[in-house]
Amino acid sequence: MAPAAETTGLIQHPDGLTRCWWPGADQLYIAYHDEEWGVPEHDGRALYEKLILDGFQAGLSWITILRRRENFRRAFAGFDPEAIARFTEEDVARLMGDAGIIRNRAKILGAITSARAFLAIEERGPGFARFLWDAVDGRPIQARPQSRADIATETEASRRLARALKAEGFSFCGPTIVHAFMQATGMVNDHLVGCHRHAACAALAGETP
Repeated sequence: MAPAAETTGLIQHPDGLTRCWWPGADQLYIAYHDEEWGVPEHDGRALYEKLILDGFQAGLSWITILRRRENFRRAFAGFDPEAIARFTEEDVARLMGDAGIIRNRAKILGAITSARAFLAIEERGPGFARFLWDAVDGRPIQARPQSRADIATETEASRRLARALKAEGFSFCGPTIVHAFMQATGMVNDHLVGCHRHAACAALAGETP
């Protein structure tokens, strides 16, 4: 990483675009940064999937999970909460034997209990997506970080949402995990101001950069 990136957090790439530092030169990571991270997500199932994957990330890097995401989708029934909520001990054993995912029993069991919590929220309405987005009053927070030092690892909003999720029965949803989830799903626009995606994500949220 160039010395300037260590301070500012910005990298000028060969394609002429300036990006946040964290994807490095990994093409899969760059595509995720450019196409997904920070884009406001309002689909409940997709939000459930991302929250579960962020839980599996705990103690690991996100690229480790990203490289296994399709394996996770196959193993976890396309992250269909209704299907996962019915998983049995046989399914847990199957998942523990699947080398294509992260084989952590507590996290696997957490995904199952979280699926049941998701369904409970959906049943009583107005749904999981609304439950999450209410934490930011339905509008993405425009953080406008100027450098790496300006990007928080947790916030008061992520602490509130983490408490709300735990109260509903979700697992592996501490404030740091929840903040990463909020960044990824566009609840918070934490692209650096100099990154080419900062303005694009602000525009998707109906905001000016």
